[in-house]
Amino acid sequence: MSEQTGSESSNGASGVGRPSTRAARLQMVRQLLADNVVTSQAQLSELLAREGFPVTQATMSRDLDEVNAAKTRLADGTIAYAVADQVPLATVPESNGQGRGEQQLAKILTGLVVSVAHASNFVIVHTPAGAAQYVASGIDKHSIDGVLGTIAGDDTILIICSDDTTAGRRAEWMLRISSRS
Repeated sequence: MSEQTGSESSNGASGVGRPSTRAARLQMVRQLLADNVVTSQAQLSELLAREGFPVTQATMSRDLDEVNAAKTRLADGTIAYAVADQVPLATVPESNGQGRGEQQLAKILTGLVVSVAHASNFVIVHTPAGAAQYVASGIDKHSIDGVLGTIAGDDTILIICSDDTTAGRRAEWMLRISSRS
């Protein structure tokens, strides 16, 4: 397979325009590993190609190393790639019915979320001064269905969702998990 280089724009299966840069490719590797159970480099290579990032096996190995991905055993016994600092929210629930990824996010949100509101496809989260970027980073590290991205200021986070309904559901969900003690 050949690699894309340069500054062309790729529009993969997701319909999102991305430059064909190393940084964009590495972010896509992180996202694919968070969103999918990837058991082999061949599977990851196929997923990357669908997103507009065809790569060689050598590049794939370097990328996996760069994003700190390693094979780990999942709860069902499957061995799959995972990024150390990124746990998808769809992980197998713990005994309390809450997934490990959601537990990690709840630890970040508890005590730092002052208010949550939504308008159109946006969720607005208020935090104490200086905490917004930390909270937004925690949200970004988890793969949350319907969340396209975040923008953080000093004490306010704008979460962009795929549609109005998703924004309403995510606002309620965020308020619920941030209210746990």
